[in-house]
Amino acid sequence: MSASDTAVTASPQPKPPTDWVLTDSPLSEDVAAISDALDRFNIEHTGIADRRPLAVLVRDPETRQVVGGLTGRTSLGLFFLDLFYLPPRLRGSGLGTELLRQAEDEARARGCRTAVLYTITFQAPGFYQNHGWKRLGEVPCDPPGTSRVFMTKELTAPTGEPTRFR
Repeated sequence: MSASDTAVTASPQPKPPTDWVLTDSPLSEDVAAISDALDRFNIEHTGIADRRPLAVLVRDPETRQVVGGLTGRTSLGLFFLDLFYLPPRLRGSGLGTELLRQAEDEARARGCRTAVLYTITFQAPGFYQNHGWKRLGEVPCDPPGTSRVFMTKELTAPTGEPTRFR
């Protein structure tokens, strides 16, 4: 008799009644409901309520419309850089470097020790590497020959001392 033959198995729990929808256009309030519930769960288990959005926006000086920038969030000592875009006319001017520095500095001020992001091989992995980011790994995606590149950076205080989690 094998070990699996003697194992005691629990009876399956009945499925609770649910109504679910698969969609490619969730409502913002639906996304917020999931995000807020996960945040409450995390707070219950860590005792830390520090999740905050972070954005550095670039506006057209005449129209005041956002034309680029970066967005992300900070939580539990991590800075997640989610989106970063500059129109071609603004690239190569040092603006991207300044936006990234501003975001990293704010993340440090919020007590973040580490930053994470992913980019695509045809986007900007070299830009991030030039600013101290390290590759964690790559996952192939389409088109063939392309990968998602996952990266991280240790955020240290200007003195070289690691920041303390608050």
